[in-house]
Formats: sequence, structure tokens, C-alpha cells
Amino acid sequence: MIRFPFCFALLLLFASGCPRAMAAGSPVVSADGIADLQGFINGQLSAGVKRVVVPPGRYRVAPKGRCHLRFDKLENVGIVMNGVELVCTETTQAVSISDCRNLRISGLTIDYDPLPFTQGRITALGPENEWIEFEIAEGYPENLVMRIEIFDGKSGELKCPTRFDWRRFEKIGARKYRVKRGGRFNPSADLEEIGDILVTNSSHAPGGSSPHAIVSSRCTDLVLEDVTIYASNCFSFFEHNCDNSTYLRCKLDRRDPQDDPVKRSMKRIRSGDVDAFHSKYAKRGPKLLSCKAAYMGDDGVNICGLYYMAASSEGNTVRLITKNKPDLDAGDPLELTTYTGERLSGATVAEAPQKAGTTTPEESAFFGKQHMNASNRAFLSSEGAPVWSVVLDRPVNLPIGSVLCATNRIGSGFVVKDCTFGPNRSRGILIKGSQGELTGNTLIGNWGPAVLITPEWWWLEAGCSDDVVVSGNKIAGCRDTAIHITAGGGNGKPSPAGAHNRIAVLDNTIQGGRFPAILVTSTDTGTIARNVIRSDATGDAISLVNTKGIDVRDNTISPATQQPPAAP
Repeated sequence: MIRFPFCFALLLLFASGCPRAMAAGSPVVSADGIADLQGFINGQLSAGVKRVVVPPGRYRVAPKGRCHLRFDKLENVGIVMNGVELVCTETTQAVSISDCRNLRISGLTIDYDPLPFTQGRITALGPENEWIEFEIAEGYPENLVMRIEIFDGKSGELKCPTRFDWRRFEKIGARKYRVKRGGRFNPSADLEEIGDILVTNSSHAPGGSSPHAIVSSRCTDLVLEDVTIYASNCFSFFEHNCDNSTYLRCKLDRRDPQDDPVKRSMKRIRSGDVDAFHSKYAKRGPKLLSCKAAYMGDDGVNICGLYYMAASSEGNTVRLITKNKPDLDAGDPLELTTYTGERLSGATVAEAPQKAGTTTPEESAFFGKQHMNASNRAFLSSEGAPVWSVVLDRPVNLPIGSVLCATNRIGSGFVVKDCTFGPNRSRGILIKGSQGELTGNTLIGNWGPAVLITPEWWWLEAGCSDDVVVSGNKIAGCRDTAIHITAGGGNGKPSPAGAHNRIAVLDNTIQGGRFPAILVTSTDTGTIARNVIRSDATGDAISLVNTKGIDVRDNTISPATQQPPAAP
């Protein structure tokens, strides 16, 4: 959901938002007090240095072109930034990395001042919590943008499910605000109380804003190593159209108050505003190794491609509704899925897409009635939306509402290993690629599924998954189905078996949470074996819907209160 320049610094380091003198040999700042970090790096690269070592320090940087630091068209280069903190002074992109090959960036820490979120205590509530009044805590910005979460005032943990029906913020006093909700009161979910903490986005971008902290575009064999992010205005690590990226010991988390250069009256409650790691359209999926993400405003990981929506098909030709020319080349292998979620035999692009007019009134009316993301629905149902035709290597039957994607751009080959994700308000790991593994991860306090493998027609995020192993993961405190493998079409029902193929769920430990703890739908051939489930929930611990050829064996299910036998 949803949707980059700076010379070397030698005299001052910035803390608490103010410069202070440093010993001789420390990085210099420019006359306006902004460290020219970009200029130093560019100078080293222009001199032919292939391993650039940036002197440690806190570099307070102003963005240029809506980005604070940019790496473009670099090849076989290492940027060593151990002890370097980039402080972004506007809530726009921190780092842009584009068209690079075999680039390694290590040791960098990223933070924002002002922060891209703000927070404060709830001071009053209306009848049935129809409105909330709150006061922004000292040290936090006031440019409020809607993305509210409610945290317990004592524990600092998320307290209420996220709602999306809030009205505009109304200023009622010095650092005091009121916000109303548009929907009905839900006593089982709307649990906020006076003294709890309201967190929402904040914006300070006089030069214009671009989303995300680190954005990697069209890179091959990129490595980010020991990179830490303490805040982001959207996704924290975002890559698109990349090939074989590696994230090694990268981290997104709330900053410890003892380490925060800005004095605040309350510790930080959120880290990144949305997803921690998000990969789109990767030729070979990313490798996330020993990474961590906690307290982000959405998913821990999302690896996905793009579905193109079909208006109709005739013979070998499919009409696709999309704003821009589809990223489909002759020879691309395709996944084809009908409106009812049936995955058809694959096909190959025979001829690149060509402009083919616009949608008909009947097609617009159909999409106007669909249950899907509002932005996608608005475009697909707009009068005269652009249509492109693509010729395949064989005849297909793709009625309106069907989707297709290029299976060589959905992040297949991904690895998520020995990582920790959560607590967070949504999914721990969300996968839409194939030929990948999720192994040895720890997933804690995810409010959505800890592991979710599914295409999402709602978002037009592709695709279905083949040959995926989910093994040796430790899951605790999940508020939803812990491991959920499913698929569905536009009709909102589970797809028939064969949407996914050859999925293995092995040797995972699930502590607490609801039943089913493992839910598999729409899958042909797989194994669910040697998993240990400890929960006081009732019902079936493992459930299968629309599957065939699933081997379920040697799983252990016991109450959460029952302790495992002591080691001999």
C-alpha cells in the first residue's frame, strides 16, 4: 500500500539538534552548519577510491532533490560508514540507491529530526470514545498526519487494532488536539483510556517529500550490512526492480532514550511508519539474514510483484487495464489467475504490450462494485481508463477481473533467515514469491499472521507461491493465525487447490495465539510436520481448506500452560 547530495565534515558534530565543538581532526561542517557528507563521498569516488571510509560522527544533513544522500550508477564499490549517523532534517527520503551493481554499504545509522511521527498522552474521551483529546509530548513535532495507533500508557505496547475511519485533527490548545472517529464504537476493540499514548505520522518537508527511508532501484547484488534505522516516513528498507539484494544484520527499532540526541519527555513508541522491509518486482528475491524490525506501523517483511488486471481476453490476446505500459517483455513467463482465484496453466509473453484504447462503460461499472483497495478501485472504474493489449504464446480464457503477472519479477529465490520481527500491528513476514525459504526466524507479538503466504487481489500484489519452505521458526504471542498459507480471487473466496504448490511447514514452534495455528488453503502438495503448538485456544490447531496432497504428521499440540518435559 502504497507507494536523494552532500563534502567532508571536519570540526563539529551535532547532538540534541545543536552543534558542539569537537577535537581537531573531527569532521568539518559547512558554513550553514550542514555536514557535506555527499561531497566527501563523491570526492573519494571521483578520485577512484573503491572502498570509501567515512569518518564517524553525527552528520546533520539537509535534503537536495527531496533526498538526503544519493548513490547512483556505482559498481564494485564499498562505502564503510561505521559510527556514522545520518540525521535527516526533513521527513523525506534518507538514502537513494539507483542503478548500482555490487555496491556494499555498511555501518550506517539513520534518524530524523524532526521525527516523521509524533505522540502524546490521551487526556479526555468522548461518550463511547467517539472522540479523543490528547497532548503532544515535549520533544515531539506537531505537524500531524493521519495514521493513528493507540499504545498502553504503562507498558508501551500496542493496545488497540488499527482503525482507518478517523476524521481530521482539530487543534484545541497549546500542543493539544482532538480527533473524531467516523465509525461505530466497538467495545471489544476500542480499548483506549485516559493516559494511553496516541501515535500518528508527522510531516516536515518544506522542499517536498518522497516516501521511504532507504530506496534501492534497479540494483544488482546490493549489500546493506549493519544498517540501523530509527525512524522512517513510510517503508524503512524499500527496493524495487532489484536483483539479488542482501540485508545483513540490518535493523529497524525504537531508539533507546539514553541514546537519543534529542531530549524528550517520553520514550519513542514507534519506529518506522509503515513496513520495515519491502521488496517489489525483484528478479531474484532479497536475502534477509539476521535482521530485526520492531514497533513499525505495518508489516515486518513484504516480498511481492505486480498483478495486471484483465478486462477481457480473446484467443492469444489479453486486454489489461493499467495507467502505464505494463512491464512485460517478450519471453516473460506468466502466472494467470481467474476472478474466482483459479490458477491456470502458465503462458509466455509473445509480443510486448501495445496501447489498445480505453475501458468500456460496462467494464468501469464492474470494477466500481469490487471489494478492493479504494485507490485501485477508483482507477479501474474511472471512465475511459487506459487499456493495453498483450499477445501470449497460447490462447487463454481470462474474463474480466482476472489477473496476470510476470513470475520472473515477484521476488522468487528469497531467503529470510535468523531474523526477528515484531511486535507490530500487522504481519510478521508476508511472502508472494516462489523457490524461497523462511527459516530460523523469531516472530513476536504480531497482530496479523506471523507468516502469511498469499497473493493479494485487494492490492494487486502478486503472486502465488511454489516450492517454499517454512521451517524452524519460533512464534510467540501472535494475535492471528500464526502460519497462514492461502489464496483467493476477486470473489473473496479461497482459491481451488493449485494456487500454491509444494509448500513445506516443518519444525516450527508456536506459543500461544488462536486456532487454527496453522491454516493452509488452495495448495497442491505439501508437508506439515514436526511442528510444536502450545496454546489454550480451542478448535482445530491445524486446518486445511481446498487442498490436496498435504502430508500432515508428527505435530505436537498441547496447552500453553503445559511445560515441556525437563531435559534428562
